[in-house]
Amino acid sequence: MCNLQATFAYLFNGRMSKSGSIKDDEKGPYDPVPITDKANDEIKLEAKMSLLNGITVIVGSIIGSGIFVSPTGVLKYTGSVNASLLVWTASGIFSTVGAYCYAELGCMIRKSGADYAYIMETFGPFLAFIRLWVECMIVRPCSQAIVALTFSVYVLKPVFPDCAPPDDATRILAACCICILAFINCWDVKWATRVQDIFTYAKLLALFIIIFAGAYQLFTGHTQYFTFDNTNTEVTSIALSFYSGLFAYNGWNYLNFIIEELKDPVKNLPKAIAISCVLVTTVYVFANMAFYTTLSPVEVLGSEAVAVTFANRLFGMFAWMIPVFVALSTFGAVNGILLTSSRLFYAGACEGQMPEILTMIQISRLTPTPAVLCMTMLSMLYLCSSDIFALINYVGFATWLSIGVSVLCLPWLRWTQPKLLRPIKVNLFFPIIYILATLFVTIVPMYASPVETGYGCLMILSSIPVYFVFVAWKSKPKLFQKGVISVTKFLQKIMLVVGKSKPAQV
Repeated sequence: MCNLQATFAYLFNGRMSKSGSIKDDEKGPYDPVPITDKANDEIKLEAKMSLLNGITVIVGSIIGSGIFVSPTGVLKYTGSVNASLLVWTASGIFSTVGAYCYAELGCMIRKSGADYAYIMETFGPFLAFIRLWVECMIVRPCSQAIVALTFSVYVLKPVFPDCAPPDDATRILAACCICILAFINCWDVKWATRVQDIFTYAKLLALFIIIFAGAYQLFTGHTQYFTFDNTNTEVTSIALSFYSGLFAYNGWNYLNFIIEELKDPVKNLPKAIAISCVLVTTVYVFANMAFYTTLSPVEVLGSEAVAVTFANRLFGMFAWMIPVFVALSTFGAVNGILLTSSRLFYAGACEGQMPEILTMIQISRLTPTPAVLCMTMLSMLYLCSSDIFALINYVGFATWLSIGVSVLCLPWLRWTQPKLLRPIKVNLFFPIIYILATLFVTIVPMYASPVETGYGCLMILSSIPVYFVFVAWKSKPKLFQKGVISVTKFLQKIMLVVGKSKPAQV
């Protein structure tokens, strides 16, 4: 009898009754298809991803809702079209430099979990837990809420063409989007990957339609809005504009989360990073130029769905295509976050820094049901706010602060462990510049946006008592340990999930 079946039988106290229960040496209704011939064979990740697969992972992870939402946020803080285009270009370069630094880290520390693994190896479990907490409790669920809200805005905009969609309707539709995709991800991994593939093509098609339309406008002389008029030169405003710009590039480090599955990472990781970041930066800058060939800065600032307003002005009776494609794009982006987040939960749980239940899979569907449901519930909490730009500020502060610490691992390891094998060696100029730029985009906005950054700091600091109570404190009372095990077993029973190892015993 396979390990999954034995563990599941153990959960229900060994032998069970004739009413559909599993006995020893019998197959039950929830038995999964065996993955290996031997029951005790260890399931390992295989390196199956090619260079092209790596490029599609990065491009598909980056291009989500940001390009359709962030033009308004960037222009709001820069004040002029030309200044906003400079911010978009600088954000792309900034992300490329960070990804280049991650190439050395990824080839040197080849573990799932990306920056979580790098911080664990460099600075130890305390800072690694803070990074894990920030990513799992703030960045991933908040990003998912932002993308789901963007999906709602674009779906509802044709219904409310002359005004903003109602907040309650936007949040309810966003919640429905997350719940549907949570069901798909819990039901079948193949369904989830098919959704991801189909909707990736939709987002690229939408952007290329916008770019080609903008190119036509540009060649016919529509350049009146490309000026530096009304540029805001305040340092705090410039830093806040980068929050919106960098949010659109978020995802460039996702290939590092699955480095173990990439063929020849020393060769393919830096290539995939370079090709993907250059491609996305080019597409983003051209898409923004396309918007401003047709829409004035006032129209962009007054629009919650820039691409819809653009389509209404240019495409006439075919204007419906763009909101449909953008909705499909954002729908697929929510799915992508759910797909990739389970690996981070798993990596943290394997290190003993997350609940054991998050390492488990559903025994008949073979999906990471607990991790998906955890992400879903956390995202629902962030839907309490429908202010997309406030959420971007929350996630921006936490994201770039923690990624800056990850990049700091590179010079720190050069100093403390100079003999480590480094297949790729980045010039120290790049991580130093990146760290300085990170300090700029995290410290300066504290003065301009104290409420959002204050909430971000509180959420980060909340990790400290959690770490000392649930991770560092090993000699917990026996009653507490029994309670945790009972809750874990209860959750295993209602979700029908098991882990690779036997259930814990007191």
